[in-house]
Amino acid sequence: MIKDTNSSGSSNLASPWCLSRWKRWMDIIIASLTLFLLSPLFFVIAFAIAITSGKPIFFRQWRLGRHGREFQVQKFRTMRAAVDGCIGLTQDGDSRVTRIGRWLRRWKLDELPQLYNVLKGEMTLVGPRPDLEQFWLKATAADRRILQLKPGLTGAASVAFHDEERLLATVSPERLTSFYVEQVLPQKAKLDSEYAARATFRSDCVILLQTSLVPFLHQRSMAREIDELAPR
Repeated sequence: MIKDTNSSGSSNLASPWCLSRWKRWMDIIIASLTLFLLSPLFFVIAFAIAITSGKPIFFRQWRLGRHGREFQVQKFRTMRAAVDGCIGLTQDGDSRVTRIGRWLRRWKLDELPQLYNVLKGEMTLVGPRPDLEQFWLKATAADRRILQLKPGLTGAASVAFHDEERLLATVSPERLTSFYVEQVLPQKAKLDSEYAARATFRSDCVILLQTSLVPFLHQRSMAREIDELAPR
């Protein structure tokens, strides 16, 4: 069990914008508007999942949120129901991923239900992605400082590691967890903590824009990440 991080430490890690009520209002307005505008897409995705792989439509998993408190993150189900509950890390080409699931993951549409987590205040639009407790238990104390922040739907590390599954595919299954905890997780924590320290309304808008465009533009930047981090 991760010890609850001291809330007073948040001010040392985050910019005034990250801790402001205006950021919360931004979350509520954008999440509400997006849910309203994309509601037809939600029904289409739910119908596609139901007719291609049955129920359940949604996948729920416990992740660590701000100060190490657990909450249930919601996603559209992208894996076969029989194995979905044991997800830890997913590599590119994973046979557990359904055909519709591969498409949803490619365009990050499986993450859309987390807008409800944003409305509930468990997440924010821009922040570090929430991860599993099993990984944080093995992380260093320095990396766990990022748990002082509210987790996000997207963030600086999310953009940089947009094609993470491709990177993980370069690692053997028996080394997957150690590689993620020792190589990937520290890089994510560094990117997100550096961003949080200087975040503004404008920079959050830029991250949201990059997130919407990165499926079209990510190939070159992610290729560099893979080349730098892939085991030799």
